[in-house]
Amino acid sequence: MQNKGLITIFAILFGLVSIYQLSFTYVANKVEDSAKEFANSKFSENEPHERDNAEARYLDSVGTQPVFLGIDYNTAKEKELNKGLDLKGGINVILEVSVKDILKGLANNTKDPAFNQALQKATDLQKDSQDTYLDLFFKAFEELPGENNLASPDIFFNKNLEDVINPGMTNAQVKPVIEKKIDESITSAFEVLRKRIDKFGVTQPNIQRLGKSARILVELPGAKDVDRVKKLLQSTAQLEFWDVYKFDEMASFLQAADTKAGEIAMAKSSSETETTKTADTAKTVVDSIKKEDDDVSKLLGGQDVKDSLADDSKANPILSKMVSLGNQGGPVIATFRLKDTSAIDSYLRNPQIKSLLPNDMRYAKFVWGLPEANAQLNGEETTALYALRGNRDNVPPLGGSVVVDARQEYDNLSRVVVSMQMNGQGAKVWEQMTGDAYQNQSQIAIVLDDIVYSAPGVTSGPIAGGRSQISGNFTVPQGQDLANVLRAGKLPASAEIIQGEVVGPTLGHEAIDSGIMSFVIALVIVLLWMIGYYGKAGAFADVALIVNILFIFGILAGLGAVLTLPGIAGIVLTVGMSVDANVLIFERIKEELAKGKAQKDAIKDGFNNALSSILDANITTGLTGLILLVFGTGPIQGFATTLLIGIATSLFTAIFITRLFIDSYTKNGKSLPCSTPFTKNLFKNVNIQFLRKRKIAYVISGIMILISVISLFTLGLNQGVDFVGGRTYTVRFAKDVNSQEIQNDLIKTFGSAEAKTYGGDNQLKITTKYKVDETGTEVDEEIEHMLFETVKKEMPANMTYEDFVGDQDGKTIGRMEYYKVSPTIADDIKKDSFWAVFGSLVVVFLYILLRFRRWQFSLGAVLAVFHDVLIVLGVFSLTYRFMPFSMEIDQAFIAAILTVIGYSLNDTVIVFDRIREYFGEHPSWKMNRIIDVALSSTLGRTLNTSFTTLIVLLCMFFLGAESIRGLLFAIIVGIVVGTYSSLFIATPIMYDTVKRKKIEDLIDKKEDEEAALEA
Repeated sequence: MQNKGLITIFAILFGLVSIYQLSFTYVANKVEDSAKEFANSKFSENEPHERDNAEARYLDSVGTQPVFLGIDYNTAKEKELNKGLDLKGGINVILEVSVKDILKGLANNTKDPAFNQALQKATDLQKDSQDTYLDLFFKAFEELPGENNLASPDIFFNKNLEDVINPGMTNAQVKPVIEKKIDESITSAFEVLRKRIDKFGVTQPNIQRLGKSARILVELPGAKDVDRVKKLLQSTAQLEFWDVYKFDEMASFLQAADTKAGEIAMAKSSSETETTKTADTAKTVVDSIKKEDDDVSKLLGGQDVKDSLADDSKANPILSKMVSLGNQGGPVIATFRLKDTSAIDSYLRNPQIKSLLPNDMRYAKFVWGLPEANAQLNGEETTALYALRGNRDNVPPLGGSVVVDARQEYDNLSRVVVSMQMNGQGAKVWEQMTGDAYQNQSQIAIVLDDIVYSAPGVTSGPIAGGRSQISGNFTVPQGQDLANVLRAGKLPASAEIIQGEVVGPTLGHEAIDSGIMSFVIALVIVLLWMIGYYGKAGAFADVALIVNILFIFGILAGLGAVLTLPGIAGIVLTVGMSVDANVLIFERIKEELAKGKAQKDAIKDGFNNALSSILDANITTGLTGLILLVFGTGPIQGFATTLLIGIATSLFTAIFITRLFIDSYTKNGKSLPCSTPFTKNLFKNVNIQFLRKRKIAYVISGIMILISVISLFTLGLNQGVDFVGGRTYTVRFAKDVNSQEIQNDLIKTFGSAEAKTYGGDNQLKITTKYKVDETGTEVDEEIEHMLFETVKKEMPANMTYEDFVGDQDGKTIGRMEYYKVSPTIADDIKKDSFWAVFGSLVVVFLYILLRFRRWQFSLGAVLAVFHDVLIVLGVFSLTYRFMPFSMEIDQAFIAAILTVIGYSLNDTVIVFDRIREYFGEHPSWKMNRIIDVALSSTLGRTLNTSFTTLIVLLCMFFLGAESIRGLLFAIIVGIVVGTYSSLFIATPIMYDTVKRKKIEDLIDKKEDEEAALEA
């Protein structure tokens, strides 16, 4: 081997750099372990929040102190090996920015019927379409009857867009302008979210826009406060400053509104009474008896209190719900229970009641304040009603865009407040507003996302300089988050969470422990097997394998890539592939030695002859990995990343590192037989006539495919929420539970639900499609409350809802993991998955065609892969109902299918490569002999590689995390079937297509042997 010195230096330097990169992870873990010990010594496990705060304070205090080789914790944390949510816990969401809101904003919230009709139709179409909302809007607008012009002054030709749109433009000319504006708005939303997340305090956050879509992926490993994160991400931060009406000005309207609402309620009640009069005679008799009882009750002076309250709520539906009136001269009109706000809103929006407002107050806008716990109502939350001085355009005198800085501070009473600084333009308007408020002794409401945070009065004249404060009984984190969103700016439109995943830290720790244990055990078995099979050569391969693993982790750390649980599975698969490369080399060396060559020449020729097969096998697997990287998201991309890195490092270590050790050992003439006494004659002189057995194999495969197809059409597949949408919860109990009983209870609650044992008998995976089309934090909380109430009887008696959904360290009971996918993105995932599998087959067909120059080779390989995929699907269809682990068809399963495709091709390509080689070396041999000898000569490598890979995968399957057990099972089945198909399907199909299509350099061999084969 040439350039040994250069390769040695490179390998040593690469190893040192990898160790250096991993040293940051060592430092960060060491300091965090110390922080946990400190927090645990100060607070008990019953004080999780205090522990978290103590741990954070400890890390802050030692953040800049050198720990190892001058590396401090803050530096180490920035450069440590990133761990994904499934290993660290945290939150992963995909947000979809509302293009509908952006369009409304661009059109100045027009009332144009055609525009709004097109918006509504686009909303309806999007539920069942893969097109973007904007394309659907354009399509719906074009289909409307009449001549509708997007450049109309009532739509997009307005003061916001007059520089780029004129009334003479056609719809086709307007469309690219709107597309550009939409793209700019989504980019703006991305930047706003990025600024908010950067200030959130989570290490190693990941935020990326998904292509050119309106979707934004946000990953926050280690984040524990789910509600806080959701509010931070979804808050539009629409800050407004409004003048408010005093209680005195609104008191008469409130009384009139209550009277009118009572009349409406009584009229409705009278209508219902008239309807009741038509009921049957028996019902009339019962009502008559009840009336007599009521008369007796009145005579006795004991009218039923409930009847009294019911009458009161009808006669005074607003005032009866009121907790207290506002104060004279104050901005609060009245205070109501939080649960009654929707009813009050419905009354205040009623056209008959709105018409009672005086003409100069007709644009009044009613909004609510921050909810507060009311001590007189046993802590029940109440909220204040305000009336803002609105206008025709519903535009505030001052908006949040003028805020240039905001920070959390404390006022004179040590209460948390948020201070703001405005720009010059905002300062002038603010001075005018505060001057008017001082003169009129009125208040200014500070409104964020239609909630009044405070409505202070002005007691010392106009406020110059543009400074202001927001107060609202904040906690420190709430104040920090509010300052953060104000500083980052408002979102250009609302953002909905269409896919979300929450993984508790406990599951993350368990995944790491089980993943490391299974990986180490599998690695030890492989290392011992290589030594037991190949002797000293196997030991050299083991060293190269360990160096390979070091390189993989070093590159992951250096690139800032994320290590996930499927990523660990990818590394395990890489171990198998690395072993495969060495097996190919050693088997080749043994063949060259068997030909009587000198050891030095045998080693040289063994490496050279194996190189073609190694490259072909790794390139085909690498192509499927690239497709996974393009079409996958989150953990699946982690799997693809480690797989691709592993392919590159495996090639380097197998071809160069192993060669360095072998050349160094044998340079003085030392013998290296690449075998042990036990394996010396194993698979030697094997001569199996595979082609004679191809018809039997066709029958066996045909039966398996027929069973698979029938099962797929009758039993179907257990499609996960990735493909159909829904919500999935992993719930752990203190004791073993009956999944069927809990499922029955959940069906009563949600209408449709599924509960399956997940891991141990005390843990269930619960899936429901209840309100699958609805998104938003409120719906998520509603469903989690319903879930908690349903399973509460199986939980400890003292467990609260907050304990159930909390994500504190050390949690062992409750909701451990949560995953949500909306139907819209589920359709997209399904489409991407189809294209990923289809694309991989096309790419592989083209690569083999390019490499072997014969479409028969490509056809044989692709049909064998299709055969393998169909059987894996059939196995899943037949067994998902009774297997003791999750066998859902989700993104992880698609990753497994693509891995099976890559592995099956790996085997097939190596066989094809040997066939091609034998055609050149033995021109006098008949074709059936070439194929049989080629298959027989690679049999040792095929079975050896499959065995070692299966050992590794089985270790992870039985000892690893529950969440990837389905993925591993699919790969295990795929490897078994793929090994079979590479021997009995791919090559025979290639042979039979050659038989039917005459090829110049193959047909002569075919004609001579037809009789021999049929004999």
